[in-house]
Order: sequence, then structure tokens, then C-alpha cells
Amino acid sequence: MTEINQDINNAEPHYKHTVRRLKATFKWLVLGIVVGMIVGAVGAAFFHGIKYATAFRKSNTFMIYLLPFAGLLIVFLYRLSKEYEDTGTNLVITTISAGDHLPKRKIPLIFVATILTHLCGGSAGRESAALQLGGSIGHNLGEIIKLDEDDCKIITMCGMSAAFAALFGTPMAAAFLAMEIEAIGVMYYAALIPCVLSALVASKVASYFGTVPDVFAVKIIPEFTVENAVKGAVLAVLCALISILFCVVMKKSGELYKKLFKNPYLRIFVGGCLVVILTVLVGNNNYNGAGMDIIELATKGEAPYEAFALKMLFTAVTMGAGYKGGEIIPALYIGATFGCLYSQIFGFNAALCSAIGMGALFCGITNCPISSLLLCFEMFGYDGMPYYLLAIALSYTFSGYYGVYGSQKIMYSKYHNKYINQKTR
Repeated sequence: MTEINQDINNAEPHYKHTVRRLKATFKWLVLGIVVGMIVGAVGAAFFHGIKYATAFRKSNTFMIYLLPFAGLLIVFLYRLSKEYEDTGTNLVITTISAGDHLPKRKIPLIFVATILTHLCGGSAGRESAALQLGGSIGHNLGEIIKLDEDDCKIITMCGMSAAFAALFGTPMAAAFLAMEIEAIGVMYYAALIPCVLSALVASKVASYFGTVPDVFAVKIIPEFTVENAVKGAVLAVLCALISILFCVVMKKSGELYKKLFKNPYLRIFVGGCLVVILTVLVGNNNYNGAGMDIIELATKGEAPYEAFALKMLFTAVTMGAGYKGGEIIPALYIGATFGCLYSQIFGFNAALCSAIGMGALFCGITNCPISSLLLCFEMFGYDGMPYYLLAIALSYTFSGYYGVYGSQKIMYSKYHNKYINQKTR
């Protein structure tokens, strides 16, 4: 009888633990869906806002001359909201790692500031802004429903996944990016169900409201021979080195602006003027805005030879001055156009080289290999899998400990089975 009672006593905690796990799972099923619906709708509005702003700028070329004044308005709005030192996506990352607070005012600020940047021709992306937007929505929803600190981190990741999926139309990559981006070498699997659900739901909601995913057809895939593998590998290593250059240029440009111009109004106004001057000197608008049309040209082998270098310059001048947007689309642009140049030099398939370049640059600046591989599958199809797999592995290794987000931590060495816990350079 005593043994039976002991067995019952031992079984009871296990039963309670099972019930708690089921409750937690159900909670995240519901919250994942809710976050996906909310952020999906906001992401769709953000997508259309940038789309219309870009279309208006292209049909009214004088808008580029208003960029310095749009910059003044951006700084005014941020300072009006008491946001004196905006760190962008880095703040969302530190929210996951350290539990920092994400104020509600971040949501309309990043929305309006990014659209203003695109409207007037600043060289910026949209996905990093989406990570901030989605993370802020998720975090503040968690505080409203009084989640504890650990759960607030998970719901912040849900928002990031949902926003990225809504704008990019790549729910697989979006689900894993949020779990992978904060601590390199460590995956937050506790957030797997909510991040997957929020990404899938947001993608569907955004699609319902008319967003169009970025898909680039790579129809002809050369046989994966030793020779072709070497060509793809060399391209991946070169892109890894370019990702290092991109990260350094982005960080140094911001530091240089702050050193030369202490006043944020003067800093962003000068930056806007520089973008205007560069645009006039170049003689076209190929390097303003996100540049998705040039990525399309790159996949056809028709992008200008110098496009990757000029896009890097335009983006550093824009983002370093304080304009809002993101680094991901510019990185894809640089990767695609460099891949196009590589294909023209070595006579390799242009679409495949552009795809390898985009995947390798994305991996190099984010240090997120799983997300990068899934992004390649969703954007370019599965047929080029051996090339993408090899490119991501090489880019992750050869990009070293550099990254475009300074708040990222490399938890485990890329070269040894060793815990290092250091921030990206």
C-alpha cells in the first residue's frame, strides 16, 4: 500500500507538469495566430505604403531633392517622441537578449520614417524596419496582456517573424530568423510554434491584402559538377568578403557622420544632400530606394558592372546619416549585382550567380545560416539546393565575426567547438 501511495505521489507532479505544458502550448497557439493577424495587417499596410511611395517618387523625379528636408522631419518626429538615440533593429535584438523595453511610439515612428525615406529616394530597405515594427507590436502586446519577461521575449520574436513574412512572403525563413538572429550558435526552440504560426498567418493575411512575395525564378540550373561547384564556391567566398566590407562601411559611416556633425538635424540634412549629389552625378535613380527592379535585371545578366559598389556607397551615406529603413534589401541588391558581374566575367549562369550572391550576402551580414538557406529555397526554388547549401556554409564561415547588427552575440565559435560569447564587429 505504501508503494502505491509513493507511486501516486510521484505521478502527480508529472501530471501537473504535463498540464502546464499543454496550457503553455495552447497559449502560444493562440498568441501566435493573434500576433500573425495583427502584424500581417500592419505589414500589408507598410508594404503598400512603401510601394506607393516608390511609385510616386519614380513618376516625380523632383522628390529626390526633398530628401534633406524629409530627413529634418524624421529627426523632428523622433526627438518629439523623445527618441534621441535610436538604435533600430539592435534595440529589438537587445529586447530579446536583455529584456529591454520597446516603447509603443516606435511603431508609428518607424512606419512613417521608412516611408519618408523611400518617398524621397534614400537608399534603404524595408525588412529591417519590419523587424523593428513587428517586434515592437509583439512586445507591447505582451506587456498589455501582462506576460512575464521570458514570454515577452518570445512574443517579440513572434512579431519579428510575422513582419518579415508579411513583407517578404517567406514564412519559413521568417520563422527561423527571429529565433536565430540574437544569439549566433543558439536557437530559441521554445519560440518555434509561435514563430511558425505567426509567420504563416501573417504571410496569408498580408497576401489577402495584396502583398506580393519577392520571388526570382532560377529556371536553368547547371549540373552540380566539380567545376561548377568550384565556381559557385569562389563566388560565395567573395560575397562573404563583400559582406564584411558592407558591415564595416555601414558602421564606419555612422561613426564618421557623428564625429563630423554633432547635431542630428545637420547630420541628416548633409546626408540627404550627399545622396542628391551622388544621384545627379550618376545620372539615374538605380541606387535610390530599395532597388528591386535592378535585382530583376541582375538575374537576367543585365545589371551595370559597378552597381554593387555604388549601392553600398548610397546605402552607407543614407543609413549612416540617420534615415530609416533597413540593410537587408540593399545587401540582396549588392549580392545580386555582384553575382551578375561574376557571371559575366566567368560565363556562368546569371540567374544562379545572382541567387548565390543574394543568399551569401544575407548570410554574411546576418550570421543566420538556416534562415539564409530557407530564404534561398523560398525565393529561388529548391532546384539549386546544392549551390545554395555550399554558398551559405562558406559565407557563414568566411564572413568571420562581422555583422550588420552590433547587438548580435556570437555564442559559439565559427571555427571551433568553443563557447566564446562575443558581440559582432
